[in-house]
Amino acid sequence: MLEQRLYYIDLKNSRTILKCIQFNADENFTLMFEASLDISLKDSGFKLVNFGCDYLQDQEKFSKHLSLCVFTNKTGSLCVCYSPKFDSGKQITYSVFYFHKGHSKTFTAALGSADSHVTKGITFLNLDCYVAVYLPGHFFHLLNIQHPDLICHSLFLTGKNEMIDMLPHSPLQSLSGSMVLDWNSGKLYRALLNQSYLLQLLWNTPLDCERMAVLHCVLSCGRDSRFLEAQIIQWISENISACHSFDLIQEFIIASSYWSICPETSNVDKLLPYSSVITWNTEIPGITLVTEEIALPLMKVHSFKGYWEKLNYNLEYVKYAKPHLHYNNSVIRKEWNNLISEEKTGKRRSTAYVRNILDNAMKVIFNLEARSLEPRLTPLFQEEDNHQRLLVGLMVSELKDHLLRHLQGVEKKKIEQMVLDYISKLLDLICCILEASWRKHNLHPWVLHFDRRGSAAEFAVFHLMTRILEATNSLFLPLPPGFHTLHMVLGVHCLPLHNLLHYIDNGVLLLTETAVTRLVKDLDNTERNEKLKFSIIARLPPLIGQKISRLWDHPMSSNIISRNHVKQLLQNYKKQPRDSMTDKSSFSVEFLPLNYFIDILTDIESSNQALYAFEGHDNVDAKFVGEAALKHTTMLLGL
Repeated sequence: MLEQRLYYIDLKNSRTILKCIQFNADENFTLMFEASLDISLKDSGFKLVNFGCDYLQDQEKFSKHLSLCVFTNKTGSLCVCYSPKFDSGKQITYSVFYFHKGHSKTFTAALGSADSHVTKGITFLNLDCYVAVYLPGHFFHLLNIQHPDLICHSLFLTGKNEMIDMLPHSPLQSLSGSMVLDWNSGKLYRALLNQSYLLQLLWNTPLDCERMAVLHCVLSCGRDSRFLEAQIIQWISENISACHSFDLIQEFIIASSYWSICPETSNVDKLLPYSSVITWNTEIPGITLVTEEIALPLMKVHSFKGYWEKLNYNLEYVKYAKPHLHYNNSVIRKEWNNLISEEKTGKRRSTAYVRNILDNAMKVIFNLEARSLEPRLTPLFQEEDNHQRLLVGLMVSELKDHLLRHLQGVEKKKIEQMVLDYISKLLDLICCILEASWRKHNLHPWVLHFDRRGSAAEFAVFHLMTRILEATNSLFLPLPPGFHTLHMVLGVHCLPLHNLLHYIDNGVLLLTETAVTRLVKDLDNTERNEKLKFSIIARLPPLIGQKISRLWDHPMSSNIISRNHVKQLLQNYKKQPRDSMTDKSSFSVEFLPLNYFIDILTDIESSNQALYAFEGHDNVDAKFVGEAALKHTTMLLGL
């Protein structure tokens, strides 16, 4: 005999108590829990739950009887759905007690004015991660029971709607395993959500709340994740600015990454972010709700396994998880900024520490490439891009530590692989969004060359990359190595110089060594290109700027090198009495201020020769600076 659970209502002492007994394989039974229901039932004694109704009952009478169902699923959820007796009016009320979350929600749905006569009662259907509340001809409410906190994660449809029309209008009884019994015909159905209709609704609905709900519904219930993700990406590319209540790219990346991991491991849904949206204040048309805290069920046994173990974990989480344990990648922001600052100054705390971080990033990239079925169209993952690799590596370390602290009973190797899969999925989704646009606009690898003008197709991809950057920056998520180089190349193609520099100064475009090196080599020395090169190199960190300047054989480059050399020499300079015996510089022109300045530089160089030696520029000295100053002055005067 398989284990069976029987739920019943105890109505003694003017209280409504939900109880559950479990029949075990040895034909004994155990009282598992008691939970208090804040509903009014006037009958006394016991009442069994979920036994449905007699199909011969008059439907007019059936609609006026209360409906009460208990639903559970494999994630350890426990929901009690309740609808009181309905008499008449233009609205109907029903409640859902989320015992695994510690609160209840009471919904009031408007029935409309034209055809509000209700001949059938509310039907509650268990669809695993969702509970469907269905009133034939009026509304269909798909409630997210795993993440019920925000109403935007549940789908509410009303009126003349294809999904409502497809459902039978006879009394239905929900059974285990998403099975549904039609009481009139005696037929048994398996209830599944229609993916093609949900995708169609995603394309056509004008409401942000429905877009949000359908997006999560498709990702959570989808049977072919790669196909569904491709369809969603196509929709995002066509509607990038359609949503005003949330960021489409953010929500898709977070939700899809979440659902790629959570079905595999129990309890991890408490530790990974489910949505980019924290609060939702916009009303849902046609429905209102009231949320109330409820007492948690009182467990009557101390040894749990299977469903009861998961339910108990959910209850413990509600009791003690303050604040929320969902991972937030912004915790690594300070450490990442410190590592970038150290790189700019050329000082590292520990090479072993940095090497370990970069090794973590390499594991993610190898894991990602192993999952790729086809060669990538976009020129990503073709350069070192240490900044993004450091961010990826730090995320691996922090997320692994987070899961190890809170995920009990899971092997360390499994957690490490889970972390690699999760971060690989994040990066892969960004690549897929970019590749879909790349393929749509038929771009080619030669787009990486600077010596060409931008097209409308390149501008469309540049705009999408800017939106991706905006979405990931606010969540502090990593980008595929090479993203910033490609973004910079497209920016040079598509933007006027003043706009380009504005984007760079405000951090929208990041100057990578690969991009600037390619720019210096690809562009000739026309007046426009000289101005572009000089403006770009002048904005580089000193160490990278010195390295790039050496590649540009031009007076402008000498000017940049001279500026950096003088800045380095004078940063700690204090005026002191000069020794008349000091050898004068061999540089001398009939311009006393310049002569005096070069003499000062020569004195500093002679006293700090080892300290101020320029890496890769052994020939940079005071004489070089003087000659560069004269050449630059000559150019400015047009002589």
